[in-house]
Amino acid sequence: GLKTLLQNVSRAVTRDVLIAFSPTEGPSMLNTTEKVKEGKIRLPREIFRSLSSQTVYVMVTVLNIQQLGMFKEVSQTGEVLDNTVVGITVGNTSISGLQDPVQLTFTHRQLPHGVTPQCVFWDPSKGQTGGWRSSGCVTQPGDKETVCSCNHLTFFTLLLNPALDGSTAQALMAVATAGCGVAMAFSIFTIAFCIFIRCRFRFEETLRINLGLHANLVGSLFLLNLAFLLNSGLSGRTQPGACKVLGGLTHYCLLCCFTWTALEGCQLYLLFVKVLGIYIHHYLAKLCLFGWGFPVLVVGVAGAIGSYGEYSIQTKDHQVIAPLCWITSKHLLLHYITNCGYFGLIFLFNMAVFGVVTQKSCSLQGTGAVQGGPKSWKVALVAAGLFCLLGATWALAFLTYGTSSAPVLYLFTILNSLQGIFMFIWLVVLYYPKTKEISGSLSHIIRHEKTNTASQ
Repeated sequence: GLKTLLQNVSRAVTRDVLIAFSPTEGPSMLNTTEKVKEGKIRLPREIFRSLSSQTVYVMVTVLNIQQLGMFKEVSQTGEVLDNTVVGITVGNTSISGLQDPVQLTFTHRQLPHGVTPQCVFWDPSKGQTGGWRSSGCVTQPGDKETVCSCNHLTFFTLLLNPALDGSTAQALMAVATAGCGVAMAFSIFTIAFCIFIRCRFRFEETLRINLGLHANLVGSLFLLNLAFLLNSGLSGRTQPGACKVLGGLTHYCLLCCFTWTALEGCQLYLLFVKVLGIYIHHYLAKLCLFGWGFPVLVVGVAGAIGSYGEYSIQTKDHQVIAPLCWITSKHLLLHYITNCGYFGLIFLFNMAVFGVVTQKSCSLQGTGAVQGGPKSWKVALVAAGLFCLLGATWALAFLTYGTSSAPVLYLFTILNSLQGIFMFIWLVVLYYPKTKEISGSLSHIIRHEKTNTASQ
């Protein structure tokens, strides 16, 4: 609602002005002793002293942004309390730098666990379409109400953010950094193991291609971890041009990792769905050309439009945890398309393939179709390995928004840090031949499927 409140400056100088506001009833005047259950605004006398002896208009605007479709930030993760924004204007001048701040009291129910209230104001100059800022405002949270003290007048609201305090963020960065070092070491072991057994033992062509795929995927993970360590260590101390290169390199490594995950899923699709009649000349070489070449095109286009530069990871009170070289805030749409959207499609496809493979494996074990096949624990290990191989741990990133973001972030960071270790163990158990005739779970299922399809 909107109501214009007329106050004479001589009266306002002697005491503060109190105004109540409600999302349904709009603003109204209050006495100093009157208590209300709605929101409350205190305008200090300092505001009116600078306006000389004249009558001024105090305009309070209460907006429901859900109905109006206004005040929406592109990268906003928090929720606006009751979808309510309160605008305050005194006279025709811009008022800022107040020694005695304006106080807005937002009433609310008991906030859910894991939610941090933050007093913010709308800054139309932020980004391309405007956004919320908290500079000049102090938040005083309470059980039933939150008081915002701001040194200027504009449009205010209370933003309910997923809680991520500074200590939690620093712990996550420490875990990620340590995990990257461990993952890089085991990625080297895994690549060396794949090369060793591929050269040492005579596997059938299908398994040799699988080993080549695994080695490339692990190689992309190694490069991604290396890029992250370089980024977290060098960003903030590099020139703008070098930061753009480092941001593009990190994006390239991430896209390579996603692309090789997709190729793993495609290979499983050919093995378990198509089964027969598939022969591609220089198959692995063509996969390498696509797996390492396609991300070059994406990064090249993104770099041509100036998408890379400085980006800061911040807590919800806008304290900088770590400066990074990444996709800038002005080009977040590119991040949503090339990272979130791209991986989302890959994940849906890979989970469908994983379902087919798991169903076939369970049916073979249940019917005893494969005589002398692997034990149940090995089948379970294969299923868990495929689940990791097809990028399921990356999907946790989609759950890092909301009140449970901190626990999910810990889980996401730890699981992806352990991915290199798990893949090394998985490949050793699955592929290392303990007898002259390899007895891996995948080879049994593949051979049975080929035999069954040929007989049909």
